[in-house]
Amino acid sequence: MPDDIILVIHGVELAEEIPGIDRIRKHTRIHCAPDLASLQRHLPKADALLGWNFRATELREAWPPAGRLRWIQWGGAGVDAVLFPELVASDVLLTNARGVFDRAMAEYTLGLILAFGKEFSETYTAQREHRWSYRRTELAAGRSVLVVGVGSIGREIARILKRMDFVVSGVGRSARGSDPDFGRVHGVSDLNSCLAEVDYVVLVTPLTPQTLGFFGAAQFSAMKPSARFINLGRGELVDEAALLKALQDDQIAGAGLDVFCTEPLPAESPFWDLDNVIVSPHMSGDYRGHQEAMADVFLENFERFREGRELLNLIDKSLGFAKT
Repeated sequence: MPDDIILVIHGVELAEEIPGIDRIRKHTRIHCAPDLASLQRHLPKADALLGWNFRATELREAWPPAGRLRWIQWGGAGVDAVLFPELVASDVLLTNARGVFDRAMAEYTLGLILAFGKEFSETYTAQREHRWSYRRTELAAGRSVLVVGVGSIGREIARILKRMDFVVSGVGRSARGSDPDFGRVHGVSDLNSCLAEVDYVVLVTPLTPQTLGFFGAAQFSAMKPSARFINLGRGELVDEAALLKALQDDQIAGAGLDVFCTEPLPAESPFWDLDNVIVSPHMSGDYRGHQEAMADVFLENFERFREGRELLNLIDKSLGFAKT
């Protein structure tokens, strides 16, 4: 690989927005592409692309003339925004920021579960109303949690919850009876039967053509009326109409929702006004310092790319997630 690598950074106005970018300046010519027009202008000559905004969807429209491109580093754990057929069929390597968000999302999951079990919403409301709202709340220890998605994020969730004495199991593409983090991993075909046994369901599976809308009315009907649903993956994993009905009809006890089919969530959405729902703005993985961590993964991969070594977090494009 020649020293003079042409790198396009999509989603920023200035290269200095990427922490530590000066580490690679002597090996590259950098072009920033904050919008579609600039991406279309710079991409045909690029050897590598850093997609800093994981929500960006312009790459497919800019794709046809991208003849030199050999590697894309995507700035998120999920790569669904760029898994369009032309990229999947190409020889372009795709890597992601796997590992950067695991701990934060695991802590967020624990926070949501405790918020539900300890009824923090009622505590905050009563405080604002100057009302002494004494009651007894749930004990977390011994509650059962099913984590749907057993990649690095799901595994970190399992590790943290097990330390708090939750009973944790997982659902993955294939079943296995012994797993160091989950104890037992169930296959997707067993999902509905597993749902009937647990107190919390945490959805963190990648969004792929196979998982699009796979959690719907049948799954909510299978859950216990006392169970709660947490989605930190993608909104499109869920049939939102079925979820809304399940919450309104008390088929399930509540939901913690960090992701939605339409983001930002429209002001008129009924999810905002449900007492048994916690809405957050797709923030479960973000923390102070996460951009520096994202940049570190990219900069390490850049050196590997320049030297012709194996890249970290290489995505199997036919599956839609990073190879283990």
